[in-house]
Formats: sequence, structure tokens, C-alpha cells
Amino acid sequence: MKTDIEIAQEAKISPISEIAKKVGLSENDIEYYGKYKAKVGLNIMEKGKDGKLILVTAITPTPAGEGKTTTTIGLADGLSRIGKKTVVALREPSLGPVFGIKGGAAGGGYAQVVPMEDINLHFTGDFHAIGAANNLLAAMLDNHIFQGNSLGIDPSKITLHRCVDMNDRQLRYVEDGLGGPKSGVPRKDFFDITVASEVMAVFCLATSISDLKARLSRMIVGYTYEGKPVTAGDLKAAGAMTALLKDALKPNLVQTLEGTPAFVHGGPFANIAHGCNSVIATKTALKLGDYVVTEAGFGADLGAEKFLDIKCRFADLKPAAVVVVATVRALKMHGGVPKTELTEEDLPALERGLPNLLRHVSNMKNVYGLPTVVAVNRFPTDTDKEISLVIEKCRTLGVNVVLSTVWAEGGKGGEELAREVVRLSEEKSDFNFCYQTSRPIKEKISAIVQKIYGGKDVVYTPEAEEEIEKLTALGFADTPVCMAKTQYSFSDDQSLLGAPENFTVTVRSVRISAGAGFVVALTGNIMTMPGLPKVPAAENIDVSPDGKIIGLF
Repeated sequence: MKTDIEIAQEAKISPISEIAKKVGLSENDIEYYGKYKAKVGLNIMEKGKDGKLILVTAITPTPAGEGKTTTTIGLADGLSRIGKKTVVALREPSLGPVFGIKGGAAGGGYAQVVPMEDINLHFTGDFHAIGAANNLLAAMLDNHIFQGNSLGIDPSKITLHRCVDMNDRQLRYVEDGLGGPKSGVPRKDFFDITVASEVMAVFCLATSISDLKARLSRMIVGYTYEGKPVTAGDLKAAGAMTALLKDALKPNLVQTLEGTPAFVHGGPFANIAHGCNSVIATKTALKLGDYVVTEAGFGADLGAEKFLDIKCRFADLKPAAVVVVATVRALKMHGGVPKTELTEEDLPALERGLPNLLRHVSNMKNVYGLPTVVAVNRFPTDTDKEISLVIEKCRTLGVNVVLSTVWAEGGKGGEELAREVVRLSEEKSDFNFCYQTSRPIKEKISAIVQKIYGGKDVVYTPEAEEEIEKLTALGFADTPVCMAKTQYSFSDDQSLLGAPENFTVTVRSVRISAGAGFVVALTGNIMTMPGLPKVPAAENIDVSPDGKIIGLF
């Protein structure tokens, strides 16, 4: 069996100029980054009529895999095959997971975006620019304190973290400025992975260069000794940060293995950030395609909730339909079956795991009011009885189930799903948010926990209580909430699989992302800087003497 990278490297892909022509882009609209990549001008998203937006999300992830990005790409190719002018909009992969345990995020099998190696590695340098902008701000902040601290910044109340796009647990908690008076002011410091930085969130929510600069200027970096917020604007850093991000802000155009145009741009994680590709890429894609297929990170309780409650709210977007991706294997894991025993038919375990899927589906259909379909990535070991049980349970919610074989067959294996999506997108929907931003911070958090997670209550540490009072007094209560939570459970305890009930979520910390425009609530033991596993994927990645990358997945 061929690996993903072998399939990608053997594929015959078109020059990016030909892909651009498919959606009506001229030479003047694109900037080449080699033969198969280009950036597209920001002016495109102001032209023409919007297509229909299709959101692909998934059940709570397991080690068995669900294939959300693969389904997104295969569905787009399926739509193209049935004659629909289609564009994909995805996030850029972070180097942390690529070299860690998860691997790349360019799809799999015969449903991939290419050039796969470029996309999973440095791509067009966007993440490097985001990291540089963040760390420039950090350098200017510490330099201001070193040079006399005219703003009166309290070094113990600095909230800005430095960042690096790598899983490096050694940098979670550090002390810097050591080495004497000429080496800065000693203080405790922290690193986030770049995709968890506020600059990444700002980058993905900005709608123009001027909006980007305004959002960067509003970023709070710390507080004075009197408790007054200090912003990037106060440090006069926003202009230089914008200069670093000016070219990165233009969305990246690539293609699927079957030549469907694809925008891959921005990449916040969905467990610790808002988990969606950039607003600019989505809006540009909507002007170029009759159908735009996008995905939101991890399960629907994280990526889809933030896509709908944060991104759609800010960008005035309305999905026409939602696809919830599941596998029989993953549902059996939610039913208590170990990964080593998933090939055996086990209807009782599947029935125990199905409530996880049903809760996600119910949320999309009943909380948000969106037409929804379940896509089951079928494995050879799935039995007809198991598939029938999934179909039967989903019918109780009035939702159809479509089998998907896009990993093995590409767009051909997504044609049936494409037809169902087209049908659903013609239905009338009544899109609602989970909460109104005018409600107090605690009420918004409770709405997410109770309506989306299925939890009973929320408890707050004394630190979180104090932070909520402070942010409310500063006028930041009237914003959406971005929950930072484990991706492995509806709850904040990753060991609670399936669809747990009567659980309590603990909010240990709350902070403001004023530039992004939302409050972040950190729950459980979630961390904003992951670590590498015992055997990192990086150990298997290499380059052959002729320059060919191997071992990437």
C-alpha cells in the first residue's frame, strides 16, 4: 500500500497558473511562490457574489482516526466531479504536530492538497512571519522596561508570551533577562506554540491590512503597577508587526490531487485557540466558487463551536450545510474497545459509542439550526450490521448517513456525499448562535458547557474569578468566549469518552485576547505549548540524496 507522501509525489499536478484560471484569476491577481503555489491579492474578496459555505467537522477524536481533512478535500473533489465550481479552504499545518505525533494536515490517500511536503513544512513562510511579529512585540515590551519603563509596566503582570512553532515543553516556563544589568530585566516568562498565539488569532480574523493593524494595536501585553492595560499600540509596535505580516496576509492558493483549487491559510489549533483558517481565505474562496468546503479543527464541540460562535459572528458568515465525520472504529473506541481490537464486529460497543456522534449532530442541527449530514469513512473491517446501526441511530435525529471512500478513491468516493450536501444546501436553515455576546462572561461559558458539551455546571478557581471581575470592569465582558479544552472528551477530562453527562468543567484561568476580540477560558490541564512524544515523528523524516523528502505523513 502506498503512503500518503508516495501518492502525493507520484501525482501529476498542474502549474498553479492553470488552477488560478479555473476560478477566473488572472496573472495580475496572483503572486508566484514557485511553480505550484501562489498568493492571491486581497482585493478578490470584495468582488462578485458569494458561493455556499459547507462546514466539515467531526466526532470527538480518537487514536483510531476520523479523517476530517481528508473528507473535506474528497468532498470538494466530489463536488467538482458532479459539475460544481468548488474551492477548498483549509488551515496551514503547524510544524509542532508534523514533527510530533499527529503528522501533517494535508489530507490523506487520494484526497490530499499538494504539494504536500511544502504545505506541511515551511510553505510560504506565513507561520515564520507570525512568530516574528509576536516575538518583535515581546522584544519591544522588554526593551521598553529595560530603557526606563515610562509606561510603568509591572514585570510581574506581563501577559504576552513568546512563541515558537514547535512542540517544546522545555519552554513552557522559563526565566530570562539573566546575566546582569546589560542583559535585560530578570523575570519569569512563557512560550506558546505559534498557533496558540494571539497574533495567529488576529491574523486569521483580520479582514484587511488596516483591520490587521488595528487588531494588533489593541493587543494587551500586560498591566501597569496601577492595573491599567498596556497595549501593542502603547508600545508603538503595531506598524512594524503589520509590516512583517503584510505579505503573509494574502491567502495561499494550491490544489487538490484532482485539481480542485484550494486555499490553505492560517492555522490556530482548535483546542487552545479558535481553530479555523483565515477569514480572508474563506471570503476570497466564496467569491471564486459556487461551493466552498472548509473544516474546523478537532471535534464539533471545539472547532465547529468556535467557527460558528466566533468566526461566523465576526465575519458575517452563514454555512449552508454541515458534515459531521465519523468512523465505526472511532465510535467503538468511544464505546470502550481498545485500539488493538477494532477490527472485530462489536455492536454493543458501537451502540455505547454512538451517543458521541449523536450529540455532535444534535448540536449542529438543533442548537445552531443547520442542515446536517453524517459522513462515515468506511474501513474494510466495518460490517454491514455496524453501518446499519449508525444509519438507524442518525435517522432518529432526522439526519442521513453517507458512506465515504475518499481516502481510497478520491473524489469518486465523495460523489454521493457531494450530492447530499448540494441537496441540504438548498434547504431553508435557521442559523443561531449558542449564546449572545451581551450576556456576562460566566453565562456564555455555561451556555457552551451545558448546550454543546452536555455538562452540568462550571466551577472557577479563585484566579479565574478574579480575572473575570477584572475583565468585566475593564469593559471586555461583551465579547465571544474561546474555550481552551482537551479535544479528547466533551468534558475537561480526556478520560471521559463517549457522551458523558452530569460532569463539571473547571475553568482555571481566563484571559483577554483584545486584538482577536474574545475572552479565552482555560479549562482542566490544557496547555498552550505541547510536548513531543517518546518517539517523535521527526525521527522518521529524512531527505534522500536526490533531495526527495521521505517519512512525512
